[in-house]
Parts: sequence; structure tokens; C-alpha cells
Amino acid sequence: LISYPGRGIYTVTKHAVLALSEKLYHELSWQGAKIKVSVLLPGSVNTKIWDADRNRPTALQNDPRDVRELSSGYQAMNEMGRLALESGISPRQVAACVFDAISKDKFYIITHPEMKPLLQLRADDILQERNPTNPFADLMPPWK
Repeated sequence: LISYPGRGIYTVTKHAVLALSEKLYHELSWQGAKIKVSVLLPGSVNTKIWDADRNRPTALQNDPRDVRELSSGYQAMNEMGRLALESGISPRQVAACVFDAISKDKFYIITHPEMKPLLQLRADDILQERNPTNPFADLMPPWK
């Protein structure tokens, strides 16, 4: 629900899934459907997503010589992301949040309530018609 520099495709996809889920929620409710929809809004979860290449067949792996050198800012952001995941909650904790929320018929499933001030900041930016605030500006290295 928040936007910041880097990972544009990831951010756009998450925003699209949220909008689609909200639309689906309204349509299912409007039709009185028995099936429901919820959207999971996790913070950092200790997964191996950063090591996803481990699943790629050898024949499809990139030749290390073909991978261009990344900027120091981009490398630092990747390292910050990796550290955030490693310090995140477990997938088991996320599952517990999901089952609890669904049993309570909740639409928004927020696994990290401490992130709510960042959600409020974005909503305030929109409502006050001000430019978007980078919620992680103090933590991010300069982009080079």
C-alpha cells in the first residue's frame, strides 16, 4: 500500500491486486455471494524469495558474465530488502494472521500493525493533495 523508489513492477502489481480484490469484494457483496475475498498485506516475512534463482533450471540460469554490474544504491537497497526479510515474521505467523482474519470476515489482513502509520501517511498525502512522501527516505541510500 506504500510506494517508494525501486521495484516498480513489484509495487505496481501489488497495487493492481489490491484494486482488483476491492472490486471483487464489492461485486461479491452486491450479489449476496456466499464466497468472500480478503487481501493479505504483509510486512517483512522471513522467506527465501531473494534466493528465488535457486529454483531456476541450470539451463535457464543467467551467465554471470551477462549480468551487468548494479549501482551501489541498487545493491544497498537489495541488501536492505534481504535483511528486512531475514528479520521478518515467519510464514507460520502469517498463516495464523490469515486464518484469524478470515474467521472474523476481515477483508484487509495486515500482518504488521506497526506499519499503519505509513498507510496513514500515504492517505494523508492523497487527501491533502501533497506530493508523495517516501516513507523510507531516511533509510535508503542515495540512488546512483
